[in-house]
Formats: sequence, structure tokens, C-alpha cells
Amino acid sequence: MKNNDLNLSFFLEDASFENWARGLNKNDIEYWNLWIRNNPQHIETVESAKSIILGVSFVQQYPDKIKVDHELAKILPKLAIEEPAVKPKKSLRSSQKIFLLTTAAIFLILLSWNGLSLFNNYNTTTHKTNFGEIIDLKLPDGTSVVLNGNSKISYNKNNPRLITLDGEAYFKVKSIPSTNAKFWVLTEDLKVEVLGTQFHVNTRKKKTNVVLDEGSIHLEFNNGTVTKMIPGELVSFSKESENLIHKKVSVKTPYALWRGGTYAFNEIPLKEVMFNIENTYGIKVLYSNDSLKNIPISGGIPNQNLKICIAAIEKATGTRIIHKNDTLQVTENPINN
Repeated sequence: MKNNDLNLSFFLEDASFENWARGLNKNDIEYWNLWIRNNPQHIETVESAKSIILGVSFVQQYPDKIKVDHELAKILPKLAIEEPAVKPKKSLRSSQKIFLLTTAAIFLILLSWNGLSLFNNYNTTTHKTNFGEIIDLKLPDGTSVVLNGNSKISYNKNNPRLITLDGEAYFKVKSIPSTNAKFWVLTEDLKVEVLGTQFHVNTRKKKTNVVLDEGSIHLEFNNGTVTKMIPGELVSFSKESENLIHKKVSVKTPYALWRGGTYAFNEIPLKEVMFNIENTYGIKVLYSNDSLKNIPISGGIPNQNLKICIAAIEKATGTRIIHKNDTLQVTENPINN
């Protein structure tokens, strides 16, 4: 990082810095604490960025230029005061007054335009992960969430049991017997409704997969249809294709196997394994021929270090995987031929 690049925007746009500011990730907290100690000249910018992250998240939306001009046209004639030429000091003060009042008018226009957005953002809590990162969260109601890499959940502070998910997460919902308060997870395809249970939700591949481990849940689709799930079942649905799959989970069903920092597979085709890698690390996988996609994999593969993960997959499949830029090229290993 170059010193001249370390402005306020740099810190606000850095996901690991946001984790530090919110106290979410141990590795990020340790890294930024050390960095701040070694770079005290940036402490003012760091504190400003932290205050913005923990306070109001401003959305840069501006009113139409015609609206601004219209409002100014009504205000400026009322402020136009003609001053004698022999009193330059008084004229200067009038100019300052005009400038301040004009600025205030513009500010009020912008504030009224963005007021609702600012209020909503202030009341929304968001947790997101970097590529290859897994975090454990405890929600205000006591619910535990394990968030996989390249994923995000958000909820309103006044209703922490209504969660919006983009990516992949495992939930252990805290039941509240005294009120029977329900818990919801919203995705692009459906709504998961529970009281207290354990389940996995994945919104990859432009569809939503739900696997129930414990308890019972109801799935409500956009057309109003409701499906009940029992432990050991998987439901997969995409609103684009309207394709619904409802089946029992088998040992070959790859789901929520990333929570302990290791992928665990049982005779899973290589293409399914690499699909997890693509989403976790934000990279693209290419194959030298299609036959490589169906090589079965069994066993555990570390998933929090891409280099180690690639090496483990190569050893398990007898392939060679070349990592270049944001692409993994899977080829046959010439040593095996």
C-alpha cells in the first residue's frame, strides 16, 4: 500500500478493514491492530473510517439537476441585496451570507432526497466474508450463523430474526418458547420459516438449496406455495426455471461440509468440488477435457488456503491444476500417463 493511496475511501472499501472496525474476524483484527501501530500517521483517517462504518452508511444519491436549479431559482432572488460600493466589508459579509444560505438550501434538498435511505441504512446490520474466509456469528437473538466465503447476510436491528442471505450459511436458530417467535431467511427464490432448528442454505448457481438437519421448517415460494421439510431432506428451487427438487439427503449430497475449515466429500464428481472452490475464492475453473469433470473425490480437503486446497485436489484426482490470475486450469497430469 502506497501512502498517497491511503485515503478515506481506501479504508471504507476494504472488507477486512470493515471486519476490524466491527470486531468480526480475529485475523483481520490482529492484522489492522499491528498495521495501525506501525503507521500512526494514518490514525486520524482510520478513526474517521471506523466512525463512518459504525455509524451512518451514506449512499451517494443526488437529486436531479433540474430540481436543484428550480429550488435555487426560488431562493436566490430573495437573497439578492444590493450593497453600496463604498462599503466593501459589508458587501463581503453579504456575499458570505448568500453563500452560506445557498449551501444550506442545497443541503436541505439533498437531505430530504436521501433521508429515507440514510435511515434504513443506519438500522441495517450487514456481515460479509472475503473470498476463502469463514466466520462464526452470534445474532442478537442468540442464533448462531456460520457464514461461508464470498457470502453476506443482513437484517434490520429492530428485527434480527428476519435475515436476507446472499451466498452460503449454516444456521442454528435459537428457539424462544415463551413467544414462539419465528425466524426467517429470505433469498431470491424463497423464504425459510422456522421456530428453532438447524439447517443449511445455499444461494449459488442462481437457485436456493435448503438442507434440514434438525427440527422442521416451512418453505414459502414466490407463488404462495408452502412446502414442509423434515430432517434429512433437501429442497432445491430456482424462480428462473421454476424447477423444484425435494428429496432425501444421501452420503453423496455435498452440503455444509465447509464449516470446520475442511471440505468433506464422498464420491463427489470433481466438477462439484471445483464449483465450491469457484464460489469460495471467486475464481473460474477451466478443464482441458470434459472427462476430468467426472473424476470422483472422497475424503477431506482444507478449504481456507487455496494453495493447499489445490495440492490436495491434485493428489486426490491425479490431475494437474495451474493457477494463473483468477483462473484454475485443470489438466491431466503427464506423470500419470
